Amino acid sequence: MNAYQFPGQTKFYKGKVRDVYTIQDEWLVMIASNRISAFDVILPRPIPYKGQVLNQIAAYMLEATRDICPNWLLDVPAPNVSIGQKCEPFKIEMVVRGNLTGHAWRTYASGKRTLCGVILPEGMRENDYFPTPIITPSTKAEAGHDEDISKEEIIAQGLATEADWKILEHYTLALFARGKEIAAKQGLILVDTKYEFGKIKDAIYLMDEIHTPDSSRYFYADGFEERQAKGERQLQLSKEFVREWLIANNFMGKEGQTVPHMTDEWIDTISRRYIQLYEKVIGKQFVPEALSEQEINDRILKALEKLK
Repeated sequence: MNAYQFPGQTKFYKGKVRDVYTIQDEWLVMIASNRISAFDVILPRPIPYKGQVLNQIAAYMLEATRDICPNWLLDVPAPNVSIGQKCEPFKIEMVVRGNLTGHAWRTYASGKRTLCGVILPEGMRENDYFPTPIITPSTKAEAGHDEDISKEEIIAQGLATEADWKILEHYTLALFARGKEIAAKQGLILVDTKYEFGKIKDAIYLMDEIHTPDSSRYFYADGFEERQAKGERQLQLSKEFVREWLIANNFMGKEGQTVPHMTDEWIDTISRRYIQLYEKVIGKQFVPEALSEQEINDRILKALEKLK
């Protein structure tokens, strides 16, 4: 997507998936593109409707958690656009896990029993529930990979004060509990996710997006216990299937590796999976809305006018 130009624009940032425009150092216009990333690499082909799916799930979830903590979102003028307040971000991601899976499982399977300063119980199998959800933060890397970090290191490095950490921890666990409740109503288990927070003056705000397939992993609740008992793989709703396809084709974002060819059929499959995910997570039918860049631009300008 071409970079737009908005009146009062003070900054533009192109993320892996989102394009972020800062307006008068006060508001952010966040455009969710159809780009898809895995292993910190942007894959060469866009996925139709992915931006709309992510943006609309995030908006839905931000509205559904407003009573827990303040968040940045003010308006959703177009299917793939969110406008909100600019926060001073904490340079950490609050990763919260309900089950032993993904990076946590890989760490556990290697024999380690500590992750981000959190002691992991003995005798767990892949995808088992933790006795209570755990927070395993990571640093937000400007480039390259995010790194695991402990609560103690966060406070020691001044990435958050002890008082701020307590609030971040409280919000993270409360948001995760709400996310699990919403998921359970849809026959899903919210397995793990991450939250980003920032400050406006002295208040801590939830930023960016929450509970989407780009930041979260969902399992199907139906048959979960049986699959665990038999040691079978869990059925999941996330973009993990894209990562698995890449791994099967010898790509893990390492130096010298090439992204495998993505056929039209595969692109279509990923798009359908994202739409299916939207409908399953939210429980509503997805209504694809393809707007031209001009229409998106006009809607954003109208929304910004209202904020002045």
